[in-house]
Amino acid sequence: MEKENIRTLGALKASGYQSESIQEELARNLRQRLQDGTPTFEGLIGYEKTVIPDVERALLSGHNINLLGLRGQAKTRLARQMTRLLDEWIPIVQGSEINDDPLNPISREAQELIAEKGDDTPIDWLHRNDRFFEKLATPDVTVADLIGDVDPIKAANLKLSYADERVIHFGMIPRAHRCIFVLNELPDLQARIQVALFSILQEKEIQIRGFKLRFPIEVQIIFTANPEDYTNRGSIVTPLKDRIGSQILTHYPHSREVAKAITEQETQAVAQKTEHIYVPELAKDLIEQIGFEARKSEYVDAKSGVSARMSITAFENLLSTAERRRLQNGDEKTTIRLGDFMGVVPAINGKIELVYEGEQEGAEQISLHLINTAIKTLFPDFFPKIEKLEKPDAQTPYDSVLSWFFDNNDLFLSDDLSDSEYQATLDTVTGAAAVVTEHHGKCSKEEHYFMVEFLLWGLEAHKKLNKYRTLEGFQFKDALGSFISGL
Repeated sequence: MEKENIRTLGALKASGYQSESIQEELARNLRQRLQDGTPTFEGLIGYEKTVIPDVERALLSGHNINLLGLRGQAKTRLARQMTRLLDEWIPIVQGSEINDDPLNPISREAQELIAEKGDDTPIDWLHRNDRFFEKLATPDVTVADLIGDVDPIKAANLKLSYADERVIHFGMIPRAHRCIFVLNELPDLQARIQVALFSILQEKEIQIRGFKLRFPIEVQIIFTANPEDYTNRGSIVTPLKDRIGSQILTHYPHSREVAKAITEQETQAVAQKTEHIYVPELAKDLIEQIGFEARKSEYVDAKSGVSARMSITAFENLLSTAERRRLQNGDEKTTIRLGDFMGVVPAINGKIELVYEGEQEGAEQISLHLINTAIKTLFPDFFPKIEKLEKPDAQTPYDSVLSWFFDNNDLFLSDDLSDSEYQATLDTVTGAAAVVTEHHGKCSKEEHYFMVEFLLWGLEAHKKLNKYRTLEGFQFKDALGSFISGL
């Protein structure tokens, strides 16, 4: 529609414009995208077969939606992308506070203006980017914030009594007429405020300070909620849940490959800044596996969830750790090392809620435990499995490595070693390179040394070696020899 030439109500009528609710508009544009094979939502990796089809069905049904899921499950991003299903421009009565449709005005001011000026009523155009409203439901949110209140200043300026509905100052939801309104963390909203939403969702009317206004407000409302909030801080009152058309469950990535794709998507800008850092694929696997281990750990509160942001910030910290070392050593390039995962600990600490046993251990110890557990989980994918119970004379692929440590040898890997010093230090461990070459002979030089270090960390995770953290780096010693010397 050539909106530049349509500036009055008469011109809008002549153009053939038809009024429709925002639900009808969203459904129409969604049907067109589905017929054309155009993606409805983008960048929501892992939701293609689960959440997105549920959202599409809800929009085709004209439902208000509640996105229910733990933190870091892209609920708000999903809601924000719905603006792509709106028309690029819609007409509104010029000066309207609540985006009145020129062909179907609902406010008294717009109705009186059209009655006065008829087809000469001026209209404006509203872009879809301006049709998104968002509010975080905090305990201090009031009915006035969401729905409205009597405005004494307006009453004084217009010389109106409080009995006149024109003294009403509209809240966020009426101002979101013909728009998308997202109310985040719904359970945090006080029950009496939730009750005030009943009539808007069902009867399309609002009540303010005794005024009962029949306002056919057309708002596409998207609620987000965290199941944790149901017990910790509040709940969604049952009549309100009954009025929400569709409740859609979001989820964390089901596989490590999906999780890696999400992290890669969210860290593209950081990865471009660190083009001088080689990142082994196994390092990316470990970052994601830490998240999977945290979600099933006995030390982590499962009801709180482990946000996908943990993997994203952990990967950013991992790159920054290597970049800092490269800059300090004056190296042109460097490679991620397992020792760099100490830089990941601060990203984990702030993203997990610990249960009582975890609090007793301490956040940093739990973070290190999760890293070790991830290494132990992935170890059999790259090297022969280490059995818990072995015959005393059983031969294993790791005998030569363990013998080297048993002969009173130890290995110290400083955090700030240059790449050449790091590689030379790992080369001193007899048998380690041979084990890696046997099982990963075709890997690159950078991958080879990461695998050697991964082998040592894996042996320690299976209690075949001892690993100690100092201020400068990591020290590896023989487990049995250390015990005997201690005696």
